[in-house]
Amino acid sequence: MLDLMKIAQQMQGISDHLTREAAAARLRIEKAEQLLHQIQPRQAERVAQLNQWRDRMIFTAAEPVESLATRATLAIAAAAHSVIATDGSQISPSHHEIAYCYLINVGRIGLHYGQGRHPLLDSLPEVIYRPEDLHVSRQWGIGPEEWMGYRRTVSEAVVLAELGKALSAEEVPAKIEEKTRTEEAEEAALTGQLSLLSAKAASKTLPPKLAMVDGSLIYWFLEPLPGEARDRILQPILDAWEQLYQERIPLVGYLSASRSGEGLNFLKLESCPYPEPNCLSYCAERSDPPPCQVFEPLRDVALWSTLLEPGQRSPLWRSSAEILSQYEHHTIYFCYVHVGSEVARVEMPRWVATDTALFESALSIVLAQVQKGYGYPVALAEAHNQAVVRGGDRARFFALLEQQMIRSGLRNVGTSYKEARKRGSIA
Repeated sequence: MLDLMKIAQQMQGISDHLTREAAAARLRIEKAEQLLHQIQPRQAERVAQLNQWRDRMIFTAAEPVESLATRATLAIAAAAHSVIATDGSQISPSHHEIAYCYLINVGRIGLHYGQGRHPLLDSLPEVIYRPEDLHVSRQWGIGPEEWMGYRRTVSEAVVLAELGKALSAEEVPAKIEEKTRTEEAEEAALTGQLSLLSAKAASKTLPPKLAMVDGSLIYWFLEPLPGEARDRILQPILDAWEQLYQERIPLVGYLSASRSGEGLNFLKLESCPYPEPNCLSYCAERSDPPPCQVFEPLRDVALWSTLLEPGQRSPLWRSSAEILSQYEHHTIYFCYVHVGSEVARVEMPRWVATDTALFESALSIVLAQVQKGYGYPVALAEAHNQAVVRGGDRARFFALLEQQMIRSGLRNVGTSYKEARKRGSIA
């Protein structure tokens, strides 16, 4: 039991510490803003340095692909559009339960605005219980619970791609009708009989779409894994993204309260006092912090929250994470968007970032989602609500499993004595 009286005695110290940290953070932001202004006239030179010395740096710096002075105002989302999203949750495996297995539950959301269509709000559960599935990761030194988290990430991507494919399939009749109307309008134009009604029908387009996931699209955790294990996780994800690419459904990862410093790391090139940013030669053996770390531990969102107005986005950046070398044309770009309640990091594959129509449509829908969700994208919030496994759900899951085991003729079915005692204290 938590002793709140003892905690209250420590609150004054926490308050004083946070006050000092806030003052120090303001000084770091001022220094970062100064470096941002200094580097703008030499941006191309610094990008060339980054590409030349990247393998000699001890930090990961993103590459700006637009002017650092960019402050773009996002367009208003189309009145008719669709959003699909997934999120996952799980019941972890435990030797103290009645059976060693785990469950992955993926929440599925499909929201259609201005179209008179019913939304989709449900979840897809999957129980993993076969020994070959439970223990496949041991050959790479990865525990079942850690592997379960990786499999959940795969399931979220695969289900999202299935939603996108189903959404496009539903629009096939509309596409045929649109093509027919366009052909009729062209024929009428040739005969000099094009009417206003035909012109409107010919210009009619399908509502834009967006696929969203909660969190980063850069799977840093895959970097240290053995190649075979990494391929088991990453390849199905990239295959799912490829389906979205084929359907021209832009994909974004939404990061609230992002802790990334990739953008600020680029500014370190401006504060480096040495002839070239060769960290391994000049700074690897220093006992004190390197001179380029003048604004550590500042994060990107802290800087852009002072530079962006609500509804604006930062320049577009290309991430330099090592794992992205495996992504092919799905390598990740990102920008920061002031959504009103906060500055969020929005990530997307290259095929979204380099397609102006997809890029602008995706960001406008993201902003609309945050406004509809009162500070957080409504599709992601609902996907989480559909996916989350609460205490009562867990109890019912194991009760159902116990009934099935008894029905199958198994004896001595029950939890371990340790688990039983933890659930029913006599104190």
